[in-house]
Amino acid sequence: MIGAGPNGLAAAIVLAQAGLDVEVFEAEPTIGGATRTMELTLPGFHHDFGSAVHPMAVGSPFFSSLPLENYGLEWIYSPATLAHPLDDGSAVTLDRNLTLAESALGEDGPAWRRLMQPFATHWPQLAEDILRPAIAIPKHPFLLARFGLNALLPATTVAHRHFRTESVRALFAGLAAHSFLRLDQPLSASFGLVLGAVAHAVGWPIPRGGAQSLANALAAHLIHLGGRIITSTRITSLSDLPACDITLCDITPRQLLALAPKLRLTDAYRDKLTAYKYGPAAFKVDYALASPLPWNAPACSRAATVHIGGSLADIAASESAMSHDQHAERPFVLLAQPTLFDPTRAPTGKHIAWAYCHVPNGSTESMLDRLESQIERFATGFRACILARHISSPSTLESMDANLIGGDISGGAMNLRQFLFRPTRGQYRTSAPDIYLCSSSTPPGGGVHGMCGANAARIALRNLRR
Repeated sequence: MIGAGPNGLAAAIVLAQAGLDVEVFEAEPTIGGATRTMELTLPGFHHDFGSAVHPMAVGSPFFSSLPLENYGLEWIYSPATLAHPLDDGSAVTLDRNLTLAESALGEDGPAWRRLMQPFATHWPQLAEDILRPAIAIPKHPFLLARFGLNALLPATTVAHRHFRTESVRALFAGLAAHSFLRLDQPLSASFGLVLGAVAHAVGWPIPRGGAQSLANALAAHLIHLGGRIITSTRITSLSDLPACDITLCDITPRQLLALAPKLRLTDAYRDKLTAYKYGPAAFKVDYALASPLPWNAPACSRAATVHIGGSLADIAASESAMSHDQHAERPFVLLAQPTLFDPTRAPTGKHIAWAYCHVPNGSTESMLDRLESQIERFATGFRACILARHISSPSTLESMDANLIGGDISGGAMNLRQFLFRPTRGQYRTSAPDIYLCSSSTPPGGGVHGMCGANAARIALRNLRR
C-alpha cells in the first residue's frame, strides 16, 4: 500500500481483515494525509492540516463497521450542526434533530423536511449506493432515483424550487458550495442534499483531539490485524517496493504516471491518466486566537462549522468567479471553531479557528485580506483576536500532501465525465493486473469516508482470489 491517508488505511484494513500480509508506506513522518493535526501556529495550538469536521467519516458504511472507539476515537457534537450568518445580524442554524430543524427554519421548515427526511431516514441505504461507482447497479434503486431527481440539478434550481426564504436558500447554497462547482452547474445540488441528509442522520462531529485521532484509530486497528506501517518512506518508483502480489496506491493519476515504469502500464491507459483533470483549490488559514470569534449573531457560537458567504446570490457569485479562474472579492469561506467544544486543542482560555476559501487550481494570489474581511463581515473585531496565523496557499498544501495537486483537496474535478468514470473507465483497476488506485481520484471521490480505499481493496481481493 502506498499512502497512509484515510483511503490507504481503509484499503489496508480490508486486505488485512481477509488475512493478507499488508505493508503501508507513507512518505511523511506522520500518518493521516489530509487527516493530520499539527502545531501550525504556536506551541500548544493543535490545528487540523486538512479535514476538521467529519460528517462523512461518522456516516461512512466502512468506518462505522470498525471498532474505532476501542482505539480512542471519540466524536464531539456541537449543539448546532451548522451556522450560516446573514448580513442583518441574524444566523440560520441547522439542528441535527429534524423536527427541531423544521421548527427553526420557519416558513421553509416543512419544505426542508420533505426534501431531506427520505434521505436522512434511509441514510445507510443511500450511502451504500452513492459511496460507490456511479455506474454500478444500485442496491436501492427507488431511493437512488428519488435522490437523483434533485441531485443531478444545479443547486440554484433546487434552492429556488423548494424554498421561499432567502435565509434557507442561503443555507442550502452553503452546503452545495462544498462541491467546488458553480451553483448553476448540474450535480452541485447533490452535495447540498448529501450534507443536509447526513447532518440529520448522523451529525457533523469533530474528533476529540483533532483529525489525527481518526487516522491514529485506523492505524491502530490495522496494526491489531497484523498490518505494518512504515513512515518517512517516499516511494519514487514501484520498483522501490518489496515483492508483493498486489499494490494499491492512495495517490492521484499524475503521481501514478511518475511511479509506474512505462512497461507496467499500457500507452492507452497512460494517455487516459494524462488527460485526468484536477479541480479548483483551497486557500487555507489556521488561526491561534486569544478569545472565541466575536460573532455578530450569537447563534454562530453553537456550531463547530460556520458557512460564511451571505446570500445564495453572494455564494453563487463567489463560486462562479473561481470556476472562471478568477478570485472572488467576497469569497465563500468555510470555518471551523473546534475549541468551543474541545478545549484540549489549545492552551487554557485560548482558541483556534480553521478557514478556507476556493481559488483556481495552482493559484498564487493571496486571499488573506479578502478571507478575513468576510469573517469580519459577520464577526466584527475578529482580527483583534488573532495571536498568530499559518497561511496555506495551494502550493503549500501540495508540498505538505503530494495528493493535493495544485491545492485540489477533492482528488480531481467533478465534471460529468469524471463523475461517471473517475479517473478512467477502469476506475480502481489499472492496465496492470496487480496495480490498483484507491485515492479520492477514484469513486466516490473526495471526503473522509474511506470508501475509495475499501471499494478498491474489495475488487483487488476478488481478483487476487481468482
